[in-house]
Amino acid sequence: MAHDAATDDPEAGAEADGGQECCPPGPAEDALEVLPELSEGTHDFLKALASPTRQRIMLLFSRGAELPVGQIAEQAGISQSTASQQLALLRRGGIVASRKEGKVVLYRSDREKTAAALAELQDYLRHCC
Repeated sequence: MAHDAATDDPEAGAEADGGQECCPPGPAEDALEVLPELSEGTHDFLKALASPTRQRIMLLFSRGAELPVGQIAEQAGISQSTASQQLALLRRGGIVASRKEGKVVLYRSDREKTAAALAELQDYLRHCC
């Protein structure tokens, strides 16, 4: 008596039906299809939040403070060059903004960009959590 290998192999059944899988995608596959992607700006926002030094700097801008880099460095207990590097990352992340007043650059929190990044992150997290 000949043995039909196709009846023992579950993969063979899928091939016999034209290569289609037997089951429709489950909830996990559906969720991956509709999950929004975070923008590059929100990725930069999250990176900016990742450093304790940058977190200390962020707190200096509470209550609408506007500060030059030298004062930020002094209050954060870091060198001026480190403060400049950290401020550049905070600016890229949309957490701080700057303006020039004469020769002095003043930094302040950027509440609009921070709110936008938080809204995007919240929408993203609603899809997964």
